[in-house]
Amino acid sequence: MFRLAHLTDPHVGPLSRPQLRQLLSKRVTGWVNWQRSREALHDMALLAALVADIKAQKPDHIACTGDTCNIGLPSEWPTSRLFLEGLGGPETVSFVPGNHDAYVPGALQGLLREVAPFTRGDDGREGVFPFLRRHGPIAIIGLSSAVPTLPFMASGRLGAKQLRDAETLLDDLGQDRSCFRVVLIHHPPHVGGTTPGRSLTDAPAFEAMIRRVGAELVLHGHNHVGSLAYLKGPRGQVPVIGAPSASARGGTHTHRAGYHLFTIDQDETGFLLSAELRGLRPDDTFGGMGMLSLA
Repeated sequence: MFRLAHLTDPHVGPLSRPQLRQLLSKRVTGWVNWQRSREALHDMALLAALVADIKAQKPDHIACTGDTCNIGLPSEWPTSRLFLEGLGGPETVSFVPGNHDAYVPGALQGLLREVAPFTRGDDGREGVFPFLRRHGPIAIIGLSSAVPTLPFMASGRLGAKQLRDAETLLDDLGQDRSCFRVVLIHHPPHVGGTTPGRSLTDAPAFEAMIRRVGAELVLHGHNHVGSLAYLKGPRGQVPVIGAPSASARGGTHTHRAGYHLFTIDQDETGFLLSAELRGLRPDDTFGGMGMLSLA
């Protein structure tokens, strides 16, 4: 049995005051949004409670699918590293970046230098996507959809090379029926997964790849909401599961801070997957909120 915790979009704060020259870019809109609403929305005490709950569950591995940063300031890079280190060591924590981590050109490269060990594949490379991390029969494949965009845009892109490399990797792993492939990506990777301007621009190509080579589970963030969709694979339906922001206060129960705890087991018929949503309850206590219904 293998237990995997998935959290996303922690938007770690507090956010230090930028220098004027740092605001001469898309960052100015992000800074204004942070001051107006996002600082109140993303509660660091709540995030700390969520991390404590994850640790109490003693998962075998923790996956964070991006947006540790807010507007890609250099001061946010060590804060992101400290947050990931608070989850655990690089051998038990995997990270893929989100659009806020690549808020302006150069931001993603700076962040990846700081958090490199959490992106290290089994081949020893760091900050290279896709990466592969094996834990016995569990294969964790990390993809980066993080690219800088224009103001008021939050789209993502994998690119042709990363898609080709991911397909080769998934295909090779898929030759072994005893391998359970978990794909990590920030943006919803399916067509219609979010609104225009916020979507994965090559989602059709990702869907086509999954149809050809498959996966057993795809995990994403970005929407700040718990969600479940399915993609067609060569062996059947592939669940695509999004988690809410790990630090969000307020909203409906699907929007409030939470994470998913997956249990992957095996019997004579193959792999068995179950998922529990844990997070902020309506009475402001923190804990289990029920099991996801997986087909």
